[in-house]
Amino acid sequence: MSPAASKDSRVDHFRIGPDLNIDSLRAEFASQGRVRIRGFLAEEAVRQLADHLAARSDWRQMINSGPKLFELDREIRSSMTPARLSALDQAVHDGARAGFQHRYEAVRVPDEMAAREAAEDMLSRFVRFMASKTTLELVQQVTGISDIDFADGQATGYASGDFLTEHDDAVAGKNRRAAYVFGLTPKWRPSWGGLLLFHQGDRVSGWSPGFNTLDLFAVPQPHSVTMVTPAAAGRRHAVTGWLRAMSGN
Repeated sequence: MSPAASKDSRVDHFRIGPDLNIDSLRAEFASQGRVRIRGFLAEEAVRQLADHLAARSDWRQMINSGPKLFELDREIRSSMTPARLSALDQAVHDGARAGFQHRYEAVRVPDEMAAREAAEDMLSRFVRFMASKTTLELVQQVTGISDIDFADGQATGYASGDFLTEHDDAVAGKNRRAAYVFGLTPKWRPSWGGLLLFHQGDRVSGWSPGFNTLDLFAVPQPHSVTMVTPAAAGRRHAVTGWLRAMSGN
């Protein structure tokens, strides 16, 4: 096991599904630079994780202004006047016209091992599972990227009006080899938005929010999440993060 991989035996609550066709998944990733793994985990644990995220109250809205990130908890947002909320919406939309812009909610899991090991909540346990030897070996097999030895993660929630404009996830010094999105949205219509799209010039393709789906894609790769419409009958929930090479640092 890599020194960066989680040694926590409590990740045993999560188990990789038994019916994955590794050869087929590897071939698709090699051809497209991305793949959706359906039935990634045994479903009982997935439903428990989905319920856990839906019940949490510590979500923070993530909004950027250029390179600066602002985090607003729900208490702060509930105290804002309608005029101030409207002005914030306008600033977000203005930012999306010409550059990178996002608005969504998140619950972060720390990268630091001591903090991860101390956390008992189900989200932290899942991110530890993503950084476990079993999961990292599977990811290496599917992607063909042999130096992946760490996974970070956070829960993300997209409500009406939330979105993420085009970007490629490349950040100097982060050693991101691939990104992942673990879908926790049991019922969703593509017309509600929240689509993970990949950009190839004027062509786009991608996936609608899923449940018990692990989307893997190589970094760098231009992609976006389309705005969730007011018609959506809920939030687009997922756990997202990057698969990184850490041992050489």
